[in-house]
Amino acid sequence: MIASSDGSKAEKDHPDNLSLAGDGFDTVIKAKEAVDAVPSCRNKVSCADILAMATRDVIALAGGPSYEVELGRLDGLSSTAGSVDGKLPQPFFNLNQLNSLFAANGLTQKNMIALSAAHTVGFSHCSKFANRIHNFSRETAVDPALNQGYAAQLRGMCPKNVDTRIAIDMDPKTPRKFDNVYFQNLKKGKGLFSSDQVLFHDPRSKPTVNNWANDSHAFKRAFIAAITKLGRVGVKTGKNGNIRRNCAAFN
Repeated sequence: MIASSDGSKAEKDHPDNLSLAGDGFDTVIKAKEAVDAVPSCRNKVSCADILAMATRDVIALAGGPSYEVELGRLDGLSSTAGSVDGKLPQPFFNLNQLNSLFAANGLTQKNMIALSAAHTVGFSHCSKFANRIHNFSRETAVDPALNQGYAAQLRGMCPKNVDTRIAIDMDPKTPRKFDNVYFQNLKKGKGLFSSDQVLFHDPRSKPTVNNWANDSHAFKRAFIAAITKLGRVGVKTGKNGNIRRNCAAFN
């Protein structure tokens, strides 16, 4: 949430974070201002906790599960674009790479598959999947794992020299709803990223995809467990953090 300054490029300006919507940051900042406007609450709730609660609320508002958010995080004391490298899953990752990255944060394969379903909402820029629809390999321009009709649709929305700011819904069927349609899409070859589609194609993860495509309640239970664990990753306490007065700037 820290804004970059003249001498320092912050995390939010790393290339992997540029698609994060500005109004999302604004929502957290406004919530922080509203909390701190109450004298008895001032400087008692961190931006990190507000972000975790806002995540829960937007999931619930989009039709997903609501859940209790564990609180007590402090805000971080540093933010550099360089610190992002190697910390986020990439759209071309295979199952081993996904599992390795999530395991480094104490998360299982099942947690990873549940959290991948956050791609049931939101958007991606064309550049993140262009290789799957234009120059997949020497033999074929289009990734054969992609549903042919979906690939044609994507090529229409993302022609070769498209404006890189053009954004495409990650879930072609219910892009504004948090649901298990993400898994149903994977069974039809309609995962936008290779890292989505591999969850169905790899025999180690396929049974979980099949299960959650058919059982919305099982998926939602697994998602709550996974996002609760994710909420414990990298938590700052004691001298490692503080409560910011302004979410976009250090105290």
